[in-house]
Amino acid sequence: MNELTLTLLRLGYLVLLWVFVLSAVAVLRRDLSGPRAPATPRRRPRPDGPGPAPAGMPAPAAGPARPAQRTGPHRLVVVAGPLTGTTIPLTSSAILIGRAPSCTLVLDDDYSSSRHARIFPQGGQWYVEDLGSTNGTFIGEQPIHGVVPLAPGVGVQIGQSVVELQG
Repeated sequence: MNELTLTLLRLGYLVLLWVFVLSAVAVLRRDLSGPRAPATPRRRPRPDGPGPAPAGMPAPAAGPARPAQRTGPHRLVVVAGPLTGTTIPLTSSAILIGRAPSCTLVLDDDYSSSRHARIFPQGGQWYVEDLGSTNGTFIGEQPIHGVVPLAPGVGVQIGQSVVELQG
């Protein structure tokens, strides 16, 4: 090989080494900074409520507050494990549980998968679904497969944590 080819190969290896080092530093920096907090969603005005008052006009007086007529569970509570006492209010959307920062309930647990399970409402009933986790999702001692109805007060074991729906 001539000297120019050898020099170009050395330079190429040096560039490749620096790309590897910088990408490793970027991954370490991202991992050490911890999970990012999810962005808070903007509140949209309710379609059945009054819109904002036009400029220069006083806002209309609100009527008497009506108590919410909710039945069934109102929150998901971690009853055992490292996050014992953590509470998540139940809404009409699904709760994703796992190690990934994008999950609703993030578990720092070696026995849970990135996207381990989800708990979701459908037709007035709550359900739990294992999302193909490595170690499984359990109700009591029984592993669940597919979608299973979930009653309030029943513990769902995900890794080392146990969660349950409460009123």
